[in-house]
Amino acid sequence: MFESAGFAASAAGNEGHKTSRYGRLFRACSMAVAIALAAALAACSSSSSSSGSSGSSGVASSSTLTVADVAPFSGVDAALGPTYLVSCDGAVQAINNAGGVLGHKLACTSADTRGDPADAVPAVGSLIANTKGLALVIGCTSDEAAAVVPVLNANKTVMFCMTGQSEFDNVKFSYFYRLVPPDLAESYAMVVIAQQLGYKRIALAFGNDIGSQTFVQPAVASIQKAGLTLVANETLDLHATTFRTEAQKIVSAHPDAIMTEALGSADPTLFAEIKQLNGGKVIPIIGTSAAISPAFYQASASAIGAAAFSANFHADNLVTATSGPAYDAFSQALLAVKGKVSGAQTGNFTTYFTAPGAVHLYDGINLAALAMVAAHSTDTAKWKPWIATIGNGVAGAVTVSSFAQGVAELKAGKQIRYVGPGGPTSFDAYHDSPGIFQIDTYSPTGAVQVAGNITAAQLRAVSG
Repeated sequence: MFESAGFAASAAGNEGHKTSRYGRLFRACSMAVAIALAAALAACSSSSSSSGSSGSSGVASSSTLTVADVAPFSGVDAALGPTYLVSCDGAVQAINNAGGVLGHKLACTSADTRGDPADAVPAVGSLIANTKGLALVIGCTSDEAAAVVPVLNANKTVMFCMTGQSEFDNVKFSYFYRLVPPDLAESYAMVVIAQQLGYKRIALAFGNDIGSQTFVQPAVASIQKAGLTLVANETLDLHATTFRTEAQKIVSAHPDAIMTEALGSADPTLFAEIKQLNGGKVIPIIGTSAAISPAFYQASASAIGAAAFSANFHADNLVTATSGPAYDAFSQALLAVKGKVSGAQTGNFTTYFTAPGAVHLYDGINLAALAMVAAHSTDTAKWKPWIATIGNGVAGAVTVSSFAQGVAELKAGKQIRYVGPGGPTSFDAYHDSPGIFQIDTYSPTGAVQVAGNITAAQLRAVSG
């Protein structure tokens, strides 16, 4: 079943990127490289009809279709790539066990972006040049999406991305799909959580990476709109080993709660130093959905104690199924590959069952595979339109909750609507389907618990 009935409002706008002058110049250079590579790929695509690694044409009969996880596997956001790869391995194995796609088996590969556009662009270029049968890309986080989406789009490669950057709200890339809300909606959700818990004085502590900084300006505006008080706003250098200065400023400001996203070791280190400077007391924490991961729980629990962390932590998250056929198929698929992905085995494995990347990328892979079957083709131009058709559904469509069930109904001549563990999709003209919000906590053993819901009306009331 699904735990919430409130739909997240997808609000457009430009987020504030708090970067240094060098950082802005560095990112601009990376974007210039990306645009040049995209132009070159587009030229190659228009002048050649060979299948190669291009996503535009079908692949040879019985050859392997490759799903590529384009995400950080090293650097400060290194926990993201393995999480997505667990989902890919689980989905692909389940699809292969159900007979594959039109005679093709699927396989997963990865490209390490290191969470940096400068590294992501050549990594994606190498992926495209060297991967035969590249059918789908997953991942593409806020760290690198702005640089790699144009490249993948020029290569006519369908992608399901985890970026929350609002620049994708109203700029159409034909091959881009997103099952997660923009980051500013998550900022609003964190403010709603603060309201529900009665917190009035708020401190912000976000990492200095692109993905984390997209939350800051929407959060500042939303806090003001909600009538709350912003008492501290600290940016954390994700490469630092201590945040004692930032922790002291936060403690001295006497906040009721801290809103944060600083991945890697940054947040756990900050939590420990705040506890030390605050007389052994933990200041309540409100995190983003990125904090719903086994690695984050284990690091935070180790830093301040499992009981203290679980008693003082809340996060927004997208609603996911917690029972029923979609949940059963998904959880069984992931459990079947438990232990396969290096770097993804810390903490409570069941946390993956509600981790946004694991849930929604699993759904994306199934949508793509079912679209190919429905189109009777692995030619991207033929199957891509079926993603929205199967995701949004049409009149008389049969609801299915797994690839195997979907294939059976398609073979029976039925129209289908896929509703996986991430819930129903509703793709708009920009291929966004933002989902529904809930409030999550952890038990002392690291199991995710649903603590409440967030409605669209509550989000609109605090939208800056």
